[in-house]
Amino acid sequence: MDFATKAIHVGQEAEPVTGATIVPIFQTSTYTQASPGVHKGFDYSRTINPTRVALEACLASLENARFGSGFASGMAATSAVMNLLSSGDHAVVTDDLYGGTFRLFDKVFARYGLTFTYVDATDPRNIERAMKPSTRMVWLESPTNPLLKLADIGAIAAIARSRGALTAVDNTFATPYLQNPLDLGADIVVHSTTKYVGGHSDAVGGFAACNDKAIHDVIKFHQNAVGGVPGPFDCFLTLRGVKTLAIRMREHEHNARALVAFLDGHEGVERLYYPGLPSHPQHDLAKRQMRGFGGMVSFVLRGGSQRAHAFASKTKVFSLAESLGGVESLICHPASMTHGSIPKEVRDERGVTDGLLRLSVGIESQADIIGDVEQAINATRTLAVI
Repeated sequence: MDFATKAIHVGQEAEPVTGATIVPIFQTSTYTQASPGVHKGFDYSRTINPTRVALEACLASLENARFGSGFASGMAATSAVMNLLSSGDHAVVTDDLYGGTFRLFDKVFARYGLTFTYVDATDPRNIERAMKPSTRMVWLESPTNPLLKLADIGAIAAIARSRGALTAVDNTFATPYLQNPLDLGADIVVHSTTKYVGGHSDAVGGFAACNDKAIHDVIKFHQNAVGGVPGPFDCFLTLRGVKTLAIRMREHEHNARALVAFLDGHEGVERLYYPGLPSHPQHDLAKRQMRGFGGMVSFVLRGGSQRAHAFASKTKVFSLAESLGGVESLICHPASMTHGSIPKEVRDERGVTDGLLRLSVGIESQADIIGDVEQAINATRTLAVI
């Protein structure tokens, strides 16, 4: 069964009582039992819910995974995965990553005795050099947020496995339509389903998948024990959104490529980040590892932070907002928004400067998307330093 078909059908058989074609919203907290401990597989909705079961089955199939667990947010999914580690364990982490993930590692799990080393994961040798006897996990984003750097997932997973460590990949930017980390050798894949998977900016959620039952059992235990689960209505919305993931991702990329072609070489653009550019340092890896280049674009305008702030306030089609991956185009200033929890000196060292802007290219008219960026560039031209 191909991707687009799985997205519409897996886990979504007709409801047996009424024959409803679409999975219902099972808006219940508990389930009536025939006798103590005798039930129909459902006892309490923190532990299990039919709408969530359908979503988990569907998303697991899209990642070619045996097991999947749904969460109330991407950060809840990340937290559950990190509970595979214990106090004293060490993780190697890609240095360019979502600010919320950095905050979770640096401000929460570090207090529990986990240690983290951040490295440029574009070179697998940096991962290998950072590993210690206590290393139990390598955490990757590929492409990364917001600089769209790629990691060779297969090579890094092989290094980690040889040292007894797990490899987890945040696949939010690529989506399972463009990349399947488990097929490349990773042990765990994580998503913020708030983004492309849900695709409509109306539901917050997360997901973690794997093929190893022992790993799944730990993640599932923490899903229930900690309770960071999505409600049935959020699961319904996400399941509805994922049905169109294939066609949406094709249009996101179609528009992103056109916008990149407009920005590439533009006199007002100082730096442009997109894996589909032949000049991107990991362009060849992207062609091998992914089935497309996605809908995320980052760039730095000539004029630095002052122009970046002005530009972000001038767009009309692009909404200035947190998040990404919805049908609508969004613009973000990472240093003051999504990555504000990372200390400035660390951001600057990693390249997330005050002049950087991140675009989530939507599925509006291509001409309107490019026209909006062009008019914002023109409106801020007096701030350029050329």
